[in-house]
Amino acid sequence: MITAIVMIKADVGRIPEVAATIADLEGVSEVYSVTGEIDLIAVVRVREHQELAEVIPGRINRVPGVLSSDTHIAFHTYSRHDLEAAFSLGL
Repeated sequence: MITAIVMIKADVGRIPEVAATIADLEGVSEVYSVTGEIDLIAVVRVREHQELAEVIPGRINRVPGVLSSDTHIAFHTYSRHDLEAAFSLGL
């Protein structure tokens, strides 16, 4: 599974509907509204690198109200939730 973190600048007056539209897109697992220089963070999870082009420039960037985006692809996942799940399985 490939994970990308997409930082999105959006039309401030449309943030709730932009976030809801992005959250409904195939390949997007979560969307957060955040403080700071960006307005939204979307977590994209796909099986193949090629799918990133379909989801990010092909879907997210075309949502009305999205002004720009900056994408970061994750190399490794370090998560307390993942560790807790592994220990609960007896690994």
